[in-house]
Amino acid sequence: MTNSSDSNSQPSSNKSFEIENQQPIRILGIETSCDETAAAVVENGRVILSNLVASQADLHAQYGGVFPEVASRQHILTIYPIIEQSLQEAHLTISELDAIAVTRGPGLPGSLAVGINTAKGLSLGSRLPLIGINHLEAHIYSIWLYQEGQNEFDEPQYPLLTLIVSGGHTELVLMTGHLKYKRLGGTLDDAAGEAFDKISRLLGLSYPGGPSIEKAAQVGNPQAFNFPRAWLDNTWNFSFSGLKTAVLREVRRLETGGTPLPIANLAASFQAAVVDVLVEKTLLAAKEFQAKEILIAGGVSANKLLRQTIEQKAEGLIHIPPINLCTDNAAMVAGAGFFRYINGQRDPLDIDVLPNWPISEL
Repeated sequence: MTNSSDSNSQPSSNKSFEIENQQPIRILGIETSCDETAAAVVENGRVILSNLVASQADLHAQYGGVFPEVASRQHILTIYPIIEQSLQEAHLTISELDAIAVTRGPGLPGSLAVGINTAKGLSLGSRLPLIGINHLEAHIYSIWLYQEGQNEFDEPQYPLLTLIVSGGHTELVLMTGHLKYKRLGGTLDDAAGEAFDKISRLLGLSYPGGPSIEKAAQVGNPQAFNFPRAWLDNTWNFSFSGLKTAVLREVRRLETGGTPLPIANLAASFQAAVVDVLVEKTLLAAKEFQAKEILIAGGVSANKLLRQTIEQKAEGLIHIPPINLCTDNAAMVAGAGFFRYINGQRDPLDIDVLPNWPISEL
């Protein structure tokens, strides 16, 4: 399976992923799809030798969301120091690596361009292979990772039902083998993460919205407001625009009546509505497609209520990465890059960013 039409690799069986009697394969990962500048080194697609993230959250908080031009400029200032520090922490030089994997899309065009052009320069100078990685695929492969020195755990079994919930994406994907995906459905409007950010701004909470909503909801009543759940029967799609509108109308009603906003109750009720839909649709899809295990990845998978609810309701194995691997990071890019590398993918130096690259095109 190839990353794009300009890659020179072709699909192969899962036997191609056996790496017996070989030296460790070490991949440098670079991630700049949004507002995190990240670099990591991963061995054999699983062992994290280093994983550094420079967050811009404080920088963008004044705007209530990511300001694309500011993000791009900050990536330029940060990317080389982050890469150098990542190599130092892995106790490796670039000549001791096997390939460079970089997020090609989806994401903000300017941010992606910084990462991919940096990776091209490193590839040209070091003569290491360049591998463009889909950001959503990288989130999936965050499940395989563990820190150097920790005990190795068994790989997930196929078929896998994967829920990707990040700032800009809500996707249900069936994975039948390494690099083999079938997109079942996704959001028709706002992604879950976008909904969290917008409601957080509406309630006067800080950016990023996910952690702020979660913190406020801890002392709120999730049943205080009966916000709608968009089930979209007979599809695996999601929609959160109606929920967002319902919260807006309730806030306006309360403000008109002169009632102080019950921020905690509004946050808890909103969060419960999002989690209910995410969990129930994921469990229904897992049953429908006879998935052996369920994977949940992406920034919203750090939400405690989501993690606890699906772990309580699911029958079978649930895999959710640790918090530091839920949000954007470069270890997941390097992890996915390993499987692309041993499958034969090598990308030319003239590849461009793909800001709207769907996982269905992999």
